[in-house]
Amino acid sequence: MRFSSSVITKTPFEVIQLKDELNGTVVEIYSIGALMNGFYVFVNGHLHNVIDGFATPEAALKEITYGFKSAKLAPFVCRMANGQFTIDGHQYTIGKFYLGDHAIHGLVYDALFDVMNIHADEHACSVGLRYSYTGSDKGYPFPFELLVNWKLETNNKVTVTTTVLHHHASAIPYSDGWHPYFTLGTSVDDCTLQFTGNQQVEFDERLLPTGVAIDDHRFVKGTNLKGIDLDNCFLLNASEPPRCLLKNNLMELCIQPDTAYPYLQVYIPPHRNSIAIENLSSTPDAFNNEMGLLWLKPNQHHIFSTSYTVKSLE
Repeated sequence: MRFSSSVITKTPFEVIQLKDELNGTVVEIYSIGALMNGFYVFVNGHLHNVIDGFATPEAALKEITYGFKSAKLAPFVCRMANGQFTIDGHQYTIGKFYLGDHAIHGLVYDALFDVMNIHADEHACSVGLRYSYTGSDKGYPFPFELLVNWKLETNNKVTVTTTVLHHHASAIPYSDGWHPYFTLGTSVDDCTLQFTGNQQVEFDERLLPTGVAIDDHRFVKGTNLKGIDLDNCFLLNASEPPRCLLKNNLMELCIQPDTAYPYLQVYIPPHRNSIAIENLSSTPDAFNNEMGLLWLKPNQHHIFSTSYTVKSLE
């Protein structure tokens, strides 16, 4: 059979391997945060991991809040101003992780997901994971259930689909996203970035949206990243299929979110050896500025999906 899927360790948590036996592509999924820690593809005869992930599962446990590599972002994304928001006159204050004055990156980045199923056949392999948030953080007392499915297909294509469901009497506020860092084997300075968006969400000095979108056409046809610093959010064009390309002379990464992820957050860390390209359903601080904020209806499935495809250019 061409594809295989298996749990390769259960300590300190389950790690699942998805593999294309024909071309050797391997995807490594951690049950902590349901995150993708490895996406290994053969380029010029060498196996290369395009994910800047954790060295070991133990390292993920200790270091997840240092960069939030590949973290699942829910029920809010990026920064929330002072960790606070208000609904119907009641103010909520997030209790979890803060960077400076602001809560960041949601509540499930270190959640231990249950492995519900693994599957493999001649066409693809996959793993399904589930986490039930109980409302344990006083700043977000709204239980919900997350289902995350990772699938590896032919042509080095990985798709992740998130389904969220809740049973409250009324709608709850929600944002969804991912926080992966990608590396193409060289400095980011040797890469070009292109995506279907020509508007940047203006930030203030706190890296929070001002509510204004400004024109930014740099990445419509692609631009080299040398000398460019990014920690910005962009609005993808609604009039065309969303797509983002990162490439150098070795390989090309194509990211294709569905329309549930209309925002793209891009961050280049100071070391410039990798780049975070984050598909988001809203802007940062959406619980306050309402830019892309979703109100999830009860007892309905709400679905978010994106795919990553790697192609060798050698």
